[in-house]
Amino acid sequence: MSLNRRLRPNPPTQRSDSDDLGILNERILFLVFRSMKWDIQALCSTASVNHKLRAIVKRLLWRELCAHSAPRMIASLENASPSGRIGGGWHTLAKLMFFCCGCEPTRNFKVSRPTPGHFVESSRFSKTSGQSFLTKRCRGDLLYVSDPCEHQMGEKEDDLGIYRGVFKGFDKSKTRAYLIGRRVKLEERVRCPYCGAPEWSMTTAGLVPKSAARRLGSHHGALEYFVCVNGHMHGSCWLVPLSSDDNEDEEMDGNDDSDFDDNDGGVRRIGYDDRTATNGSMCSMGEEVVVDGPAK
Repeated sequence: MSLNRRLRPNPPTQRSDSDDLGILNERILFLVFRSMKWDIQALCSTASVNHKLRAIVKRLLWRELCAHSAPRMIASLENASPSGRIGGGWHTLAKLMFFCCGCEPTRNFKVSRPTPGHFVESSRFSKTSGQSFLTKRCRGDLLYVSDPCEHQMGEKEDDLGIYRGVFKGFDKSKTRAYLIGRRVKLEERVRCPYCGAPEWSMTTAGLVPKSAARRLGSHHGALEYFVCVNGHMHGSCWLVPLSSDDNEDEEMDGNDDSDFDDNDGGVRRIGYDDRTATNGSMCSMGEEVVVDGPAK
């Protein structure tokens, strides 16, 4: 859908003082936020002014923010839907791209204290990383996953990694078909932090491959993630501390996303090159999403 078709000029008969100033003129709003490089903090503030501005931001500007920040990923996601619509709406995808949802204890993943969510200055979403989160039966799906956002939990605990992602065309995915075909129950106490929809626990469903831990820099069994009915994904893991000797470890192929078996009881030593880097330098086929200005 072209920008000119999305923009709706205000009818002359419905003009007000605010319209004369351009506050509710969609084209002017678009040009203003484009000049601001789609500042997400300003967009959030604008959407909170009144219901008219909230409607414009929701219908038009969130999509433009997403497309400006990650054009290749957004083009891929839109191609999965003839209407160009995104599951949960563009505002939920924008939140997923720029907001770490935090972590609370669940039945399969225990933490000593809840970790609050927060805006992030930058993230990198990778479909290569996403392949590591798909079991063999679900290969063929396309999942974009961010690098883990690292949180210090205390001197006696490993750092906590919180990550998020989104499926392309989740309604037609093998993952969704498997969950429904096996009648995996939706979680009763967990909702998607981005769109509020019901979620499946991939741990409960048995859909967490060992390659996910390898990609994150964690141990198999030391992570959990959820997928909601709209195809949003989020999870947490315990990050294995890296020593200076890890730089000298033998490099492993980052595109090997097979469900490998190990001789040490399912726990594999994590080398430096196994981890996705927060600066995006080690994650192929990815796209960095950057917030201009300090995140709050």
